[in-house]
Amino acid sequence: MARDLLALSQRIGAALIERDATVCAAESCTGGLILSTLTDCAGSSAYVEGGVVSYSNEAKMRILGVREETLIANGAVSKAVAAEMAQGALALYGADYALSVTGVAGPGGGSAEKPVGLTYIGLAGPDGLLQVARQVWDGDRIGNKTASVEAALEMLLTALDA
Repeated sequence: MARDLLALSQRIGAALIERDATVCAAESCTGGLILSTLTDCAGSSAYVEGGVVSYSNEAKMRILGVREETLIANGAVSKAVAAEMAQGALALYGADYALSVTGVAGPGGGSAEKPVGLTYIGLAGPDGLLQVARQVWDGDRIGNKTASVEAALEMLLTALDA
């Protein structure tokens, strides 16, 4: 899996360089793993602006501008929060693209409505690009985090290739 993520990161890096574009991230359940993966590539400083690990609701609001009303109405693990996290990171870093992830990595913390493995992955970008994908992973904590990173990177690569 690590080699697959490295190859994916290299493809993203090449695509960002080719387009003279940059990326940033707002991560919750992945704890910085997206940016760690992207920066495993030499030369990534040319296209990675930075990121935020906003694990608490307070950090999501204070750093990324996620609205309290959004958190109250939808909960931290939601499509709406993933969207606001991505938009907040985009505004904070001034990058061309922003990825966001919020979810229930496990093994605890799940509910009938929001089971362990539920993850929302957001992407904000040029020309008002904003999309959020819902996933439910069935792995352990590390597996769920890794699957989320891979899905986020695939989402970015798809947008870059469009």
